[in-house]
Amino acid sequence: MNFVEELKWRGMIHDIMPGTEKLLEKEKISGYIGFDPTADSLHIGHMVQVMLLVHFQRSGHTPIALVGGATGMIGDPSGKSEERNLLDEVSLRKNEEAIKRQLSKFLDFQSDSGNRAIMVNNYDWMKEYSFLGFIRDIGKYITVNYMMSKDSVKKRIGSEAKEGMSFTEFSYQLVQGTDFLHLYKSFNCKLQMGGSDQWGNIVTGTELIRRKTGREAFALTCPLITKSDGTKFGKTESGNVWLDPEKTSPYMFYQFWLNVSDEDAAKYIKIFTVLPQKEIDIIVSEHTKAPHERILQKKLAEEITIMVHSREEYESAVEASQILFGKGTTESLRKMSENTFLSVFEGVPVFDVKIEVLQKGVTIANLCTEHSKVFASKGELRRLIQGGGFSINKEKIDNPDALVQVESLLNNKYLLLQKGKKNYFLIRAS
Repeated sequence: MNFVEELKWRGMIHDIMPGTEKLLEKEKISGYIGFDPTADSLHIGHMVQVMLLVHFQRSGHTPIALVGGATGMIGDPSGKSEERNLLDEVSLRKNEEAIKRQLSKFLDFQSDSGNRAIMVNNYDWMKEYSFLGFIRDIGKYITVNYMMSKDSVKKRIGSEAKEGMSFTEFSYQLVQGTDFLHLYKSFNCKLQMGGSDQWGNIVTGTELIRRKTGREAFALTCPLITKSDGTKFGKTESGNVWLDPEKTSPYMFYQFWLNVSDEDAAKYIKIFTVLPQKEIDIIVSEHTKAPHERILQKKLAEEITIMVHSREEYESAVEASQILFGKGTTESLRKMSENTFLSVFEGVPVFDVKIEVLQKGVTIANLCTEHSKVFASKGELRRLIQGGGFSINKEKIDNPDALVQVESLLNNKYLLLQKGKKNYFLIRAS
């Protein structure tokens, strides 16, 4: 597989240094991307960089994932308007381990193939540097004029800047350049990749390698992903869409991709999956004939949910999605994890009831009118039941005087009440 050609048709190249494609065709090399460890999970904003490494490995080259334990202590000024909080080593190490686990789902770190992925942490070599050693070995090779010419620096020290830029952040590009130099020497790493906002930092690395070794290194960046409506990709009302299922449930993750626009889905399926071009063309064609069926979004959501989570989690997310459209059953509710269950019914009115009430047994009528306010009166409840419009845990109720007990609780805690087709309520036993 030709790496650059693959990225081109997928729309994943923004800048590429001359000679990069020829190098990749001529020899097998290693290439790296840095990941910021200031959180204990990657989010979908990192997924483009992850997919770059996936395609790089599929092309026969060796991907290196660098966790920026040292650079995470500094803070990258690229795309930032102000300096961020810095983390201690213990927090960074904990985050590094979590990121390792997540990247292992995408990259082959284990096999005996000649290009299995490598994970490194730049803290392991940067911690050895003294300040004097650093400015002697690295600083003298890159001029201040060169560093000042970078857009990320200009933006922070220009007239629009509020507080300017600390020396710590100003030195970031030198530290990142040192990473590239170290990997070049240790792993024959001749290529650094990243988002387009990293171009300046990456090119500093190629310049440092050229000046210190007299040899060439190369750079490639991908576009920053945008949404067709102009809003920021990867953000929802509740914040980032995380790869960690504890932060973003597989159901909510699946729903994010299922609900993207047609225009975005046609772009994202190329970027966030490894489906071949012919198959994607067929899917897009089928979707165009019947856009209301959302074939494109369903395939995108399927591929990426399985890749990030598992087929089992994907199937659970699909099943959970059907509950809101009247296809769910009591059995499907009982199989659902609490995390998924709460994701599905996020925003639904919740009433708290003492567990003792259910342990003794309580009539449906009393539960819905006295212990909660699901119904304003027992008369309203009886009328809805007579019309066949009320259910508990997806089971139709035909007797308002029937008892509800703890055995009916989902996840030992919840009852799902439904009035009509779309009005849901939760009773939470505590």
